[in-house]
This record gives sequence, C-alpha cells and structure tokens, in this order.
Amino acid sequence: MGVLVDSKNEGSGSSWGGLRSLIRRKQVDSANSMRSGHHQLAKELTVPHLIAIGVGSTIGAGVYILVGTVAREHSGPALTISFLIAGIAAALSAFCYAELASRCPSAGSAYHYSYICVGEGVAWLIGWALILEYTIGGAAVARGISPNLALLFGGENSLPIFLARQHIPGLDIVVDPCAALLVSSVTGLLCVGIKESTVVQGIVTTANVCAMIFVIVAGSYLGYKTGWPGYELPTGYFPFGVDGMLAGSATVFFSYIGFDSVASTAEEVKNPQRDLPLGIATALSICCGLYMLVSIVIVGLVPYYAMDPDTPISSAFSSHGMQWAAYIITVGAVTALCSTLMGSILPQPRILMAMARDGLLPSFFSDVNIHSQVPVKSTLATGLVAATLSFFMDVSELAGMVSVGTLLAFTMVAISVLILRYVPPDEVPLPSSLQESIDSVTLGYGGETLEISSSGDSSKPLLINKNVAVDCPIIEKQEAEASTNLSEENRRKIAGWTIMLTCVGAFSLTFAASNLWLPSLLRFTLCGVGGILLLSGLAMLTFIDQDDARHNFGHTGGFICPFVPLLPIACILINLYLLINLGAATWARVSIWLLLGVFVYVFYGRTHSSLLDAVYVPAAHADEIYRSSGDALA
Repeated sequence: MGVLVDSKNEGSGSSWGGLRSLIRRKQVDSANSMRSGHHQLAKELTVPHLIAIGVGSTIGAGVYILVGTVAREHSGPALTISFLIAGIAAALSAFCYAELASRCPSAGSAYHYSYICVGEGVAWLIGWALILEYTIGGAAVARGISPNLALLFGGENSLPIFLARQHIPGLDIVVDPCAALLVSSVTGLLCVGIKESTVVQGIVTTANVCAMIFVIVAGSYLGYKTGWPGYELPTGYFPFGVDGMLAGSATVFFSYIGFDSVASTAEEVKNPQRDLPLGIATALSICCGLYMLVSIVIVGLVPYYAMDPDTPISSAFSSHGMQWAAYIITVGAVTALCSTLMGSILPQPRILMAMARDGLLPSFFSDVNIHSQVPVKSTLATGLVAATLSFFMDVSELAGMVSVGTLLAFTMVAISVLILRYVPPDEVPLPSSLQESIDSVTLGYGGETLEISSSGDSSKPLLINKNVAVDCPIIEKQEAEASTNLSEENRRKIAGWTIMLTCVGAFSLTFAASNLWLPSLLRFTLCGVGGILLLSGLAMLTFIDQDDARHNFGHTGGFICPFVPLLPIACILINLYLLINLGAATWARVSIWLLLGVFVYVFYGRTHSSLLDAVYVPAAHADEIYRSSGDALA
C-alpha cells in the first residue's frame, strides 16, 4: 500500500530538514503535473527538424581545424579510427539521452532528468553548469565568425568598418560588433517561433553539409589522381601508436558535443516517443559519417606531419593547385559557426524556463509568449548576455568551461538511467492543496487497520487470539505481501548502494589513472580499489533484477537503452575520465561559477522551490488522489 510522506513534517526545524531539500524529486510531467497552469510550448517539431538541430549544433568550424591538429600531434593517418571511437563513445551518452528524452519529454534536458531521478541539489548544479556552458559557448562561437567571414571579403581586417573588430586602447580590449550583431539576429529569430528558427537552421546546416560533401568528393578525386601520398609512410598507419590514436579520440570527442540540444526541445516535439530517439540517432550518425569521410580524404592528400594546423583542409587543396576551393571551405566554416551559434542559444532559454517553472529561478523566466509559444523573455535574456560577452570579451580561453557542463550532464544522464532501471522513484509530490483528497484516499486504504489498532477492548481478542491469526487467510495474505514488500525494499537498498559505490569506483579509477603525480603506492591503491568497486558494481547490477516499475515510469512506448548496466557504466567511466583531464585551470574557473550557484540556491532556490510544501504519496495512488480531488470539485 505504501505510506504517505509529508515533506514539511520530516526534519523540519533541524539541519536534516535543510539537507532533505537536496534530495527531493519532482514528478514526471503528465496531465496531472503540478505545472499544468503554465503556457505550453508549441509542438511543431518532427524528425527532420530534430536532425537539423542535432547536426547544426554538433558540426562546428572546429572540424575544419581539428583534423590538422589531431593528425599532427596524436593520430597520424589513424585519425579516422579516432573519430570512429569518439563517435561510439558519444553514442553511449546518446542512447541514455534517447531513453530519458522519450520517457520524460519536457524542457530542461539533463536538468529535468536529474531532478526526477536524483534530486533537487544535483539538478540545480547541472542546470547551473549548463547555463554557463551555453552562454560561454555561444559567445565563443560568435567571436569566431568574424575572422572567417573576413576571409570572404579578401582577408583579415577586410570587413566593413561597422563590423570589423576594433581595439580600444584605454580599456585594452578588442570589441567585436559582428559577433554581437550575429547573436542579436539569432536571438530575434528564436523569438519568432521554434519551427521558423529550425527551418532557417536547417538551411544553414545544409550549406555546411554541402561544403563537407565537396571536400569529400573533390578530395577523393585528387587522392585517386595523386595516389594518396598521405598513406605512403614508412612509419605506418599508427605513427604515434595505439596510445596516440586513443589520445586523438579523447580530443575529437568534443566535436560530437551538441546532440544534447535535441533533447532540450523535447517539449516541442509532436511525437517525442518516436521522433526524439530517431532525431538523436540520425544526427549523431550523420556527424560521425561526415567526420570520418573528411578525415579519410584529408590525411590521404597530405602527409600528417606536413599538415597546416590552422587551415589543414584549405592548404591540402591548395597544395594540389585548387586555391579556389578555399572559398567553398570558408563558406562551410562560416555556415557551420552560424548553425552552431543557433544550437548554443536555443537550449538555454528552455533550461531557464524549466528551472523557473520549478521555482528555483524567478518566474520571469518561465513566461511563454502566447503568440509565438516560445519563452521570449528567457530568450531575450540569454541573447543579451551572450551578445554582451561576445562584444567585449575574447572568451576563447574559457572554452574549456563549456566541456565541463556537457560532460557533467552526460554523466548524470547515465546515472539517471541506472536509477530509473533499478530504483525508480516510488513516490510522487502532490500540492498541499490536495490534502483532503490525500486524507480520504489514506482512510480508504488504511482506515480499517487504524480503527482496529486504536479502538477499545472489542478489538483486542482479534489481535490476541493466535488461532484466529493462523487460520485466517486474509492475515496469511497480508503476511505474504509484507514479506514480498520487505524483499523488494532490500533489493532497492542493495541496488541503490551498488549504483553509488560503482560511481565512486569509476571516479577513483579515473582520478588515479589520470594523475601521474600521485605517489605510486597511493595511485595503485586507488586504481585497485576503484577497479574492484567498478567491476563488483557491474556484476551486482547484472545479477540483480531490474525494478518492475521501470515499465510504467513516465511516458512508455519509446526507446529503451540497451545493454544496461554495462552501457551506462561505460558512459560514466568515459565522461569522468574526460572531466578529470580538463585541467586544473578550467576546474578553478568552473568552481567559482558553481560556488556562486550554491549561494543562489541556498538563498533563493531552496526556499522558492515548487516542492517546498509538497506532499509525497506512493506513485500507485497519485491518479486516484487526482480523481478524488476532481470529484470533490465537481
């Protein structure tokens, strides 16, 4: 039957009452959602729109530069395999995103999933980190457009005076009007409507893909004509060894970041259970295929050690007498940056809106325009901040902070899949205004038991007479149910602790393996302990039965992540490894932002949360309580 739990009465007035707010979880959005009073976003998106968002957000101008740097320093001709391995690693996160996006199709992406599966505290940090990611990412992309755009006008400093970068001596800064203008234009487009902005992004993305197809086709012709000189090397296919190829995979992994933008639009998809998994999978497959084909061609045209690290593709064509190809490649780079800029600004207003709906941010951000059905106020706020940063600051040195938000989100999404499968939330929060309906349902399920326990002497013989208890089939059935519930409770406890210890093991292993400065004894000890915890957790979760409630959790009938628990655990391991290797300087900057987020949550979010006065009830009784409240109102 379950027990009704009032979050107000647990630990109130104590330190535990404050800490409990960190683990309170919200309900999967449904017809009975506590946020049903808000205006909903327009359901306009289909699979082609999602593919345009995914491909446009993922393929940036980095691929036009990254192939040269990675080939020269890490992979050599094996660059193609580096892209393949990185694509497989990204697909692990994509599988996890696909299941959660189809089960919980609401705005907020990883923030939303973490709030449902893990708790409010972790969800806040994920949302706060994603705000930083999209703001810095958008500003950095915008600053990178003007130099590439200048190449189309004849070279550096060839832009019109009102668009060209200007140095201000007194402040010692370089302002970029072109970047600010582009951010403002994208912001205005996003305010018009999700369908209109996605159509434009699709057109820009198509131009970028066409440029990459030109590189593949024309480069293949040159390769067959010249005999692929880049592959005729005495050092072989792996000049830096397998370790170099794997290091290249870790570097190019970040070129796959962007498909999570598809999940942020889940609330605006017409058929999320079918379209979201298809959109994510198709976008990632297209990106991986294009990356591999481009890398096959470029490392074959020019030996890896002779590549230009700044313009590897343009210089490869120029070395074969096709200088004019540089213009097509530059157009591809500009359109790639413009599409990525749209993909960077699109998700953030929806995350702000989701956090504001939950009461963690001011309600200003949750307003949805009646006509365009998009969060216009959040979009304008996002655009204003990004345009200001791109105008005044060169944020390229902060680009590493973008990766922190993404990898944290990827990690929490994988953990959320494990929680959903083994220990899905068995209680849901209801508004305190339904207290009368909750009480009536409580009496309906447990009223007779309470009367027997609290009544006078007439009830005592029934409880004392052992023969009655032994012979009564009702009592035997209750004892069997109690035994089953106890067994299920133990399974959930074991599964919960196993998931936590598996994450601890993954962190210990990756931390020790990545930090060579640690003393050898400590390093090997941490590696051993972490490896044992990781493998033991994998084995335990493999043999433990998954929770039956997973079949009815959220919106059913969508994509199911395969190979659980192996796939999510591998995803956690890879993302933690990449997080730890981002560098101390990056983590120092991110820590300041996260610390600021802690203060905002403590002094605002925690006390304004929509779950502050929520009453938690067993999930099985929630619909009955809502029906009871509807009957009472009628």
